[in-house]
Amino acid sequence: MPAVGMLTLELVLDGAHSLKDKRHWVRGLKDRLRAGFNLAVAETEDHDLLNRSVVAAVTVSPSRENAARVLEEAERVAAGFLGPALISATIDWLQ
Repeated sequence: MPAVGMLTLELVLDGAHSLKDKRHWVRGLKDRLRAGFNLAVAETEDHDLLNRSVVAAVTVSPSRENAARVLEEAERVAAGFLGPALISATIDWLQ
């Protein structure tokens, strides 16, 4: 049975002093996850805050094990890119 997994990343961007600064980090993260893992990625919360963001990435896979590997590796890449700005990462399963 196919698996649908969602990686949720919570960010605190202390260095962001404008929406342009925030957009730089969020867009960079989204581009890396899309290109590297073929994930559907969107900023899902905190659109109106300059220094916070929640980004969700979703994958559909034939097996839960494969989806978990993809999402765990995507989390490692996000942590490497964001450093201490990544304050929380969770993986949830849909259905």
